[in-house]
Amino acid sequence: MIGIGVNGFSNLQKRILSAIVLIVIAVVLTSLGGFAFGILACAIGLSVFYEWQLITFQRSTSVTRGLAWICLVCVMVVLLFTQDVLTMFSVLFAGAALVAAIGGRANGYWPAFGLIYAGVPAIALTLLRGDTGDGFAAILFLFAVVWATDIFAFFNGRALGGPKLAPRFSPNKTWSGAIGGAAAGVAAGVGFAAFIAPAGSISVPLIALLLSIVAQIGDLGESWVKRRFGIKDSGQLIPGHGGVMDRVDGLVAAAALLYVIGAILVTPETPYDILF
Repeated sequence: MIGIGVNGFSNLQKRILSAIVLIVIAVVLTSLGGFAFGILACAIGLSVFYEWQLITFQRSTSVTRGLAWICLVCVMVVLLFTQDVLTMFSVLFAGAALVAAIGGRANGYWPAFGLIYAGVPAIALTLLRGDTGDGFAAILFLFAVVWATDIFAFFNGRALGGPKLAPRFSPNKTWSGAIGGAAAGVAAGVGFAAFIAPAGSISVPLIALLLSIVAQIGDLGESWVKRRFGIKDSGQLIPGHGGVMDRVDGLVAAAALLYVIGAILVTPETPYDILF
């Protein structure tokens, strides 16, 4: 039995309302594609890096943080106006190397890694979306897998409890939640793919499972970073949810993986063809 007090119920209401608003915005911008979806990808990348800086600021100087911001903005400009694969990744990794070199071990590594952590998913999402109907379907597939994983992992874990998944990284996550989330993620991915393209790739169930697992690993990784710096929430940008990182930690990890799979097995320009 899940016990929810008055405050807990109020917070749950905020979570649900915020989630609905965010889902509507995400789906609308995804359907528009092009510049509109680029704005969404940039907003995710910039928000993630903003909260990353808030969490890890004690391990960096204002110089390295400022330089990292400049590099990320350059990546976002390229993302919005050219979407050239080589240029985007070159600017991103060159910027991260520059930040790490100037900041050094004591001050530059956390901003440099944050730059990659925020930049790679923004680029991956943009390239996965592309300008085709298959790209639109690929992003919706990604959303379906990650959202189903998050929702069912949360409620299944609360309802069933049981052994902890990785208490060193996150004290509340359980194996029951992880398994339930993975099962829901696969079901959502397979169901969506069957609806969109009944004769689609036979690798869809495996891809959905990998994305679900990596999404949960991304969630654990973000929890580890917060615990390392003694932070409970990554921020307060989303009512009832805390920070943007708290909501997209699984999505950014899964987006990066799906792009890598598609880029390797298909092509960096049309990675979504791995699904449909």
